[in-house]
Amino acid sequence: MSLVRVLAAGELPPGSLRAVDVPDAEGTLLPVVVVRDEDGAYHALADECSHQAVLLSDGEDDAVEGCALECWLHGSRFDLRTGAPSGLPATRPVPVYRVEVDGDDLLVDVEARADGAAA
Repeated sequence: MSLVRVLAAGELPPGSLRAVDVPDAEGTLLPVVVVRDEDGAYHALADECSHQAVLLSDGEDDAVEGCALECWLHGSRFDLRTGAPSGLPATRPVPVYRVEVDGDDLLVDVEARADGAAA
């Protein structure tokens, strides 16, 4: 699958997040949380905490701090670039997907990890 438009880049101010559904190669919609960090960079992660399978997007925008996203339920924090947890209770990373900005379009590819490897 290729990059899919998920929203206009201008719709997401720095320090905020948004839940979107992105189709995979089979057309199945995957829940993704798109985050714009405080420095203005865009990130996309699987919208499920690896600790207790709650939606990360259910948190408020104050869950974005620097380049990390905090799960609203138990406080697990995930690096927006790698998906790695920075402390308990989560011990497993969440998938991170490739994001591109094309003009005013924000595009996500759930078939490719942020580092360019296949998901």
